[in-house]
This record gives sequence, structure tokens and C-alpha cells, in this order.
Amino acid sequence: MRQVVNSQDTEMANPSSASPASREPQALSSSDGATMAKPGERSTPYASNVMGFLESVGISNPIPDNYSSEDFYSDFLCNHLKTDTVRRGHITCFTTVKPTIINSMGGLHGGVIAAISERVAIATARTVVGEDKELFLVNWPCLISLSATINAELIVDGSVVRSGRNTTVVAVEFKMRKTGNLVYSSRATFYNSPIAKL
Repeated sequence: MRQVVNSQDTEMANPSSASPASREPQALSSSDGATMAKPGERSTPYASNVMGFLESVGISNPIPDNYSSEDFYSDFLCNHLKTDTVRRGHITCFTTVKPTIINSMGGLHGGVIAAISERVAIATARTVVGEDKELFLVNWPCLISLSATINAELIVDGSVVRSGRNTTVVAVEFKMRKTGNLVYSSRATFYNSPIAKL
């Protein structure tokens, strides 16, 4: 026989008995560093830990004015990515892991990996797909093998795996410049669509 200790156990045993408010996402406030739930909602036991982590990584810090300018993100990425070779079906670039693009654990930030990988994949696809077609990214799995730490120099290679009338597949690999070890890899599948003429 199961003994019910508190109302939370009752909700776990019988989810339909839970009040609608308890099933909705909970809003947290960090104005004074403490966690707060909306009236009528319960605070989760881990809310203060989550809010503490978010505060430690600067979630409440204001965004500097120069970071909110138009197309800042593109300029930011271009400052970290240097093109080496461009030929049909292949592009090679270099990047260095600088303090502005690392995560809280000292490695290259996942968002930067994704952004660089996407840019290189699009540029590589454009070497075989004409400007008369638009590219739509439809599938993009990414694999992280190793971590690239601060000041690591990386080679970013984009190569067309296959390209047909309707789809183009591009592989992007990040390798350590000194050792050639694979750090990150992704494979982007694009749908090639003719530009509509109205």
C-alpha cells in the first residue's frame, strides 16, 4: 500500500488531479536574486539553483549598444572566420578560439560552432548551386568530438557531398590546425528551390 506524503506525490500518482496552474510553465523573477513564482503557482525545488547559474553567466546584464546594431552578428562572425581557399564544391577557412567566443567552461561556444558551420555550409553550397535558386536548410545534424579551448587554431573545411536538381548536401569539419584531429563535424542538407518570379 502506497502512502501519500504530500500533494506533489498525489499529482505524480494521478496527473489528472493536478491543478491547471501547476502544469503550466513557471515564471521566475531575478530582481533581488531570489526566485519567485506567480501567485497560485509553486516554485520548483531547483529554481534557485537555475536562477543562480543564469545570474552567474550574466543573464541580467544589459546588452551594450554596439552589440545591438544592425547585422552585428554577421560582422562578429566575419571577424573570427578567415577564408583560405574557395573552389567548386570546397571551401577552407581558419578560426582561432578567442575569449569572446568561449563558453563558461573555456571551450568554443556551441552557438559559435553552429553559426560558423551554417555560414560555411551555405557558402560551400553556393559554389555549386546558382544564384537563380534559393537554399533552404532542411536537415543539419552536428557532432562534437573534442573541445577546442582558448587560443586553439582550427581549420574549417566545407565540402559538397552531393548536389542534384533539388538537394545539396554539404559536410563541414572543424579540425585542429596543429594536429589535424577532428573537433566538430556537421552535415547540412539544403533544398534548392527556384526563385519565384512574380
